[in-house]
Amino acid sequence: MPSLSRRRFGLLALSSPLALLAAGEHARADLIQTLLSRAHLPRHDDEVWVLVEDAEATLSVFQGNRLVERFAPVSLGRGGAKTARLRGSNVTPLGEFRVNRFNWESDWNIFIGIDYPTPAHARMALESGLYSEQDYEDYFAYYRRHGYPPQTTALGGAIGIHGLGRADPDVHASFHWTQGCVAVTNEQIERLAELINVGTRVVIR
Repeated sequence: MPSLSRRRFGLLALSSPLALLAAGEHARADLIQTLLSRAHLPRHDDEVWVLVEDAEATLSVFQGNRLVERFAPVSLGRGGAKTARLRGSNVTPLGEFRVNRFNWESDWNIFIGIDYPTPAHARMALESGLYSEQDYEDYFAYYRRHGYPPQTTALGGAIGIHGLGRADPDVHASFHWTQGCVAVTNEQIERLAELINVGTRVVIR
C-alpha cells in the first residue's frame, strides 16, 4: 500500500462533504466546472493570470501560456476545495475569480482578496436552495451598489491569497490549514504582490 504524506492524509481525512452540500452537489457543480473547462486558456498573449491547482498544491503565475513563477506547496482550506462552499465550512471555493483588493497591513503579511462569491456561485446557490429568490436578488443589488459581492451570505466570503504572518511554516508545509483561503509563505506573497494587480484573473481548480 503506498504511503501517504501528512498533507495528503489531512486532505483525505477532511474530504467528507458537509451534509448540506452532499445531496446533489454533482448536479450543481456543472456551471463552475463548465467555466473551469475554459479558464486555463489565457485571454490574450500578454495576460498575467494565476492558476491554483488543488491536486498539486501549487500556485502558478502565467503570462499568456508562459510560466512566470510557481510556488509550492501552497495550503488551501481545511475542508478541501469544492465548487460549493458554505460560510464556516473551511472550504476553498473552486472557480474563476478576479483580484479586487490588497491589504498591505494584514495579519497574514499581505492579503490579496478575490471576488468570491461570483455570480456563478450565487446562481448555483439559488438552484440548490441555499439562496432564496430574495437572497439572489439581494446579492446582485449589493454587487451593483458596492462594486463587489456581499461577504456575509450563506456562501461566506473574505476569500483570497495570503502569506503566513506568524503562522507555523512547518504546519504550512505539511497540511492544508486555512479557513478557505490560499496560503503561501511570506516571501512568496511579497513576490506575488509584485507580479499581479487588481483585476488579475485567478483560477482555482
